[in-house]
Amino acid sequence: MTCPASNWYLAGFIDIETITHNYESLRKRGVSVIQKMVTEVDAKSKSIILQDGTRIDYDRLVVSTGIDFKYDEIEGYSEEVANTILHAWKAGPQTKKLYQQIRDMKQGGTFVIAPPRNPFRCPPGPYERISLIASYFKEHNPTAKIVVLDAKDSFSKMALFRDGWADLYGDMIQFIPSGEGGRVTKIDVNTMTVYSDRKAVRADVINLIPPQKASKLAFKAGLTDGSGWCPVNQKTFESSILPHIHVIGDACIAGVMPKSGHSAASQGRICAAAIVSDLNNLEMPPPKNTSTCYSLVAKDYGISVVNVYEVKQGKIAKVDGAGGMSPMGFDFEYYKYEADYARGWYNSITSDLWKG
Repeated sequence: MTCPASNWYLAGFIDIETITHNYESLRKRGVSVIQKMVTEVDAKSKSIILQDGTRIDYDRLVVSTGIDFKYDEIEGYSEEVANTILHAWKAGPQTKKLYQQIRDMKQGGTFVIAPPRNPFRCPPGPYERISLIASYFKEHNPTAKIVVLDAKDSFSKMALFRDGWADLYGDMIQFIPSGEGGRVTKIDVNTMTVYSDRKAVRADVINLIPPQKASKLAFKAGLTDGSGWCPVNQKTFESSILPHIHVIGDACIAGVMPKSGHSAASQGRICAAAIVSDLNNLEMPPPKNTSTCYSLVAKDYGISVVNVYEVKQGKIAKVDGAGGMSPMGFDFEYYKYEADYARGWYNSITSDLWKG
């Protein structure tokens, strides 16, 4: 189940099957797909161990295990509490639960969402979620309020999002940045109260997205550094700590690239080129990564940002003059095209990854 487009599901624009994919196409192409949990990486013997004890040897290992959460940074929060006060930041059962909580919220109720500080998975994601829950409320619960308690003062595509919010949702959305007391420090599950630096907000539904770090497996394997993420050679994505292991996606430190689905797909291609070049004693061509991010502000209102990256002095950096962002102040028809492009992007990237 993909995190991209999961907010569209929360709004009721698509069903859950649309964002659910399988590996049958890969199997038909001769790829051996094993859907079991990896519990250990043994870098010395170049093998991984599965949950059932099976050991699989490797010549090269690519790790793309995503994120975990820093639950202990918010008083009253924990992995157990997260089953009730949802983050829904890993698409799956929590996505379905949040969908239902939104629909069960009383008329005129308060929905509190708390985006984390950087870095975290999908920087524009919380703000698309805010937009699309507002879209649902506008039709089904028009007196509801959305309170945004943000651990940052600014966010990706901020001007575009806030312009859309003002045009489409009026005063339904109250945005409180970190500098005005938006950083959440505590929650009280019994009273459904969220506490920040300066405020206490009672809520009917709380969507708390905690600060993030690399996955438990990445830590256990010894792939992380003091930042809580995995340092890599940013040209090849080979771990800077353990040889012959490559880390791509949200868990890795990839210069200025955002932690996003498109970034991970781009990194996967570069990583594959690096491995093929190394195994065949070939010089690897200079890598160029891309990141494309579409967000819906409403069903027919989309915005986007595109960047191209190259490696400069060992770090991934933006290519000046390449890419761009949706312009401000255009008429509705322009943003409708962007929404159509967003759906086309999703269909294209998922077809590329799962259907081949």
